[in-house]
Amino acid sequence: MNLDHVFVCGNPALDFAATLRARRSLRFEMFVTPDRLDAWYRESGIVDEVSPSREADVERARTVREAIYQLVTARRLGEPYAGGAQETLNAAAREPSAVPQLTPAGRWTAATPGEALAALARQAVELLSGPDVPLLKECGNPECTRVYIDRSRGMRRQWCGMESCGNRIKAAAYRARKKTAPTPA
Repeated sequence: MNLDHVFVCGNPALDFAATLRARRSLRFEMFVTPDRLDAWYRESGIVDEVSPSREADVERARTVREAIYQLVTARRLGEPYAGGAQETLNAAAREPSAVPQLTPAGRWTAATPGEALAALARQAVELLSGPDVPLLKECGNPECTRVYIDRSRGMRRQWCGMESCGNRIKAAAYRARKKTAPTPA
């Protein structure tokens, strides 16, 4: 099943944290069923194949996702880590990870849901302890809560993605300007 998840944040751990959308308002949950979680793991490139998740795997993934979001937010704002988020992430990162295999067609990684989550948790640890921390920014759309890595020239990027938030905000601003612009007599 291909659900065409959006990957605009520059790191799979950030894209994973963004699977709970509009956190300040509507709170749109992407992982409503185990197959949606499995599709995300495949589409993100974390693994090529994942054995079917169960509801408990979804709950564990949501818990780790929220820990990642809390840690990324604290790191971005220069605040200390609060609560058990750090331990939640570290516990997930300590679990066995999927092992890539070489095939005649190239690299292939099959995993259990736990192995896929462990691989993702390790990427979050690398992100939060690595050189990209100063590049973390939250989308300029007030409804969006995605955090992304801003590698743009001069660090001027304002939106998580032009196709989603950037075009929406720019179109709304254009409509507002047209509405208030004086009409020629």
